[in-house]
Amino acid sequence: MTRRLVVVGGDAAGMSAASQARRRLGPDRLEIVAFERSSWVSYSACGEPYFVAGYVDPLSRLVARTPEDFAARDIAVHVRSEVTEIDLDRRRVTVHALDEGRTFRVGFDDLVVATGATAVRPDIAGADLEGVFELRTLDDAAALRRVAEAGPGDCVVVGGGYVGLEVAEAFAVRGWRTKVLTSGPSVLERTLDPDLGAKVVDAMRARGIDVVLETQVRCINGSERVESVGCDDATHPADVVVLGLGTRPEVDLAAKAGIPLGETGAIAVDRRQRTRIDGVWAAGDCAETFHRVTRRPVNPHLGTVANKTGRVAGINIGGGDAIFPGVLGTSITRVCDVEVASTGVRESEAEEAGIAAVSATATGTTTAGYWPEAAPLTIRATAERDTGRLLGAQIVSEGPAGGKRIDVFAVAIWTSMPAQELAWTDLAYAPPFSGVWDLIHIAARKAATRAGSIQ
Repeated sequence: MTRRLVVVGGDAAGMSAASQARRRLGPDRLEIVAFERSSWVSYSACGEPYFVAGYVDPLSRLVARTPEDFAARDIAVHVRSEVTEIDLDRRRVTVHALDEGRTFRVGFDDLVVATGATAVRPDIAGADLEGVFELRTLDDAAALRRVAEAGPGDCVVVGGGYVGLEVAEAFAVRGWRTKVLTSGPSVLERTLDPDLGAKVVDAMRARGIDVVLETQVRCINGSERVESVGCDDATHPADVVVLGLGTRPEVDLAAKAGIPLGETGAIAVDRRQRTRIDGVWAAGDCAETFHRVTRRPVNPHLGTVANKTGRVAGINIGGGDAIFPGVLGTSITRVCDVEVASTGVRESEAEEAGIAAVSATATGTTTAGYWPEAAPLTIRATAERDTGRLLGAQIVSEGPAGGKRIDVFAVAIWTSMPAQELAWTDLAYAPPFSGVWDLIHIAARKAATRAGSIQ
């Protein structure tokens, strides 16, 4: 008898799960049907700000596979199709075809919930005015690019996270007067310590982007279309407002169906991506995973994690035995030519998890100091007190190629390497790439010294 797998959500996690299940079970054994609310599937959300800026064109370049590509592999994908209800008792989903205006039901034997994350919208007046945008789907990106190309004017970005800063740069590149409003003392607060975030602020201001720190947005003003953003003690003119306040797991559908959530507010899953409901799986931004350093449940919204957890779910649905090993939260971006990267935990996060930690900062250059393209590079490494076990790292590079040094730290932390061991690793050296002692070595040695574990 042919089983049916229904996938709710057609981006990275959902389509990875569908693809892996199909690799293991042919259409005579497993029918696969996926429903996606937007107009696109299997695309790179991380590339959206670069499309808005005009660095990437056309929009289709961000699409890895189309519904037709999946159909060729006997995976039926329905776009503009919103799943509005999951009935666990009857083992079926209710689907609303947005363009046709009709509703229908589809039964399932296995179900993958891959609903992703949704943008956080502030509970303030004017948030729904015309001219207020968020950036999650390719439809959002297409709409925002049309506005960016119609300018210039005044663009206000609310929020100082990755997406907010990347969008701010995109509008600045387009010639808009661009301003970032954030409530914190710096930007990228979930990635960098404030003093390192200040380097990013300096780079943005040098590029002509106004960054207003420690300000609370109280309202968005306008009659039908946005006109300004009101804060504690100032009003900022705006022809367009982009909300970059972060994301939350989109779990309303799952929660309403009775699929249990975890302590992070995302769907609780085991290491095989199974929920607590038989035959129901979850992956991607809507699902919990666990952090390899803190050993606690976390809910990172990263494309890397979405693809990997979707893959694990699909392998297991197809009869395999895959276990997701966890995350470090490794991330990287570039803002105004400054590369920003982090992995593991910062000292404050380690202490919050009950791990005694120390941090050490090394400053140098991306290449040998005398090389013409040498640019400032800062690495902060965090290690466990006494043992010297590496726990995390942060990097701010004011030139190209410095940020990818984070991958060395990610591998070291993944394998529980002590900082003093990383300080002696055999890393490549040539003047165009690093000093004879790479700054990785120096930061690791400083962290080991502070931890009291250096040999």
